[in-house]
Amino acid sequence: MKPLLALLALATGAIAQTPPAAEPAYATVRPMIAEQQRLVAPHAIEIGEMVELGGLKQWVTIRGADRANPVLIYVHGGPGAAESGRSWPYQRGWEDFFTVVQWDQRGTAKTLRHGGEAANKAQLTRARMAQDLVELMALVRERLGQQRVVLLGHSWGNVIGMDAAMSRPDWVSAYVGVGPLMNLQANERAQYEMLLAEARKRQDATALAELEAIAPYPGDGDIPFAKVNVARKWVQAYGGLAAYRDNANFFYRAARLSPHYEFEDRLAIDQGGQLSVPALLPDMKRADHTQIRATRFPVLMFLGRHDLTTPASVIEPWLAQLKAPVKKIVWFEHSAHLAPHEEPGRFLVSLVEQVRPLALHSR
Repeated sequence: MKPLLALLALATGAIAQTPPAAEPAYATVRPMIAEQQRLVAPHAIEIGEMVELGGLKQWVTIRGADRANPVLIYVHGGPGAAESGRSWPYQRGWEDFFTVVQWDQRGTAKTLRHGGEAANKAQLTRARMAQDLVELMALVRERLGQQRVVLLGHSWGNVIGMDAAMSRPDWVSAYVGVGPLMNLQANERAQYEMLLAEARKRQDATALAELEAIAPYPGDGDIPFAKVNVARKWVQAYGGLAAYRDNANFFYRAARLSPHYEFEDRLAIDQGGQLSVPALLPDMKRADHTQIRATRFPVLMFLGRHDLTTPASVIEPWLAQLKAPVKKIVWFEHSAHLAPHEEPGRFLVSLVEQVRPLALHSR
């Protein structure tokens, strides 16, 4: 496996690839999944296409059983960890209650494969990607005839997701943060302290030696990738990426069976992580949405109780002082950083009970 370059450990290399000998078996199963997921109701919508955002063709899917349902845009993490190829295990249930928009951000997956590295890297910045999202919001509002959308940001996706929401609050019916990255420096400090505490609790001499060797972490200057890799190694080993597991293979490998992704698209997820993290790290380090004191839209934080990747200790005090029409933490007791995959049933119920009424009320 390649190094864990992605700061949030969601864009590792090699693991999304399929051994050539196994590819025929996966290819046999994908059409079965595609048929099961077809949306055939009279008012359903099922679109997958390249759309132009910020001068670059980018991959977008729009799927829902009834186009009159509230719109939910998923803003994936990483950076570079496209979700549209990995969402099939849980998304079909969402589509009965929302029109779900998945988007491969510039610099990864189908968008990277289609446009090439040079075009994707040319404007690979936080500001440009947040504006891409604003343009995507405008596109789906017009196409679906709806005034507002739900934004759901996962991990890094909360950096550009909240940027877009704050720039166009009148377009947002509710904001949902999942495993949210809101302040990178605070996030890394909290993570490191929790890792040290867990290593001491387990009397894990190997972990303690490796973690103490990277002190001070994250420090005040640049964060060397070598130090990041050590921290992420123990986050994963201690179940802080996927609860009760020492790996997240079930998440990484989901794209192998995606009816929407070819082998080259899966390779481009890996390539996207390698491209996006170095390019966006300076922007990530400057991000601090904990400075936001008020929003004009409801804010819900969907937090995994075991998340060491983006610790809740950064989010809870921020949300406590935030002024918003509605604000709430929804806990996922058996999840870490990947709640939609780890607790798909509870996640769907939470969307339907907590988020959908807010979206309907805002019409």
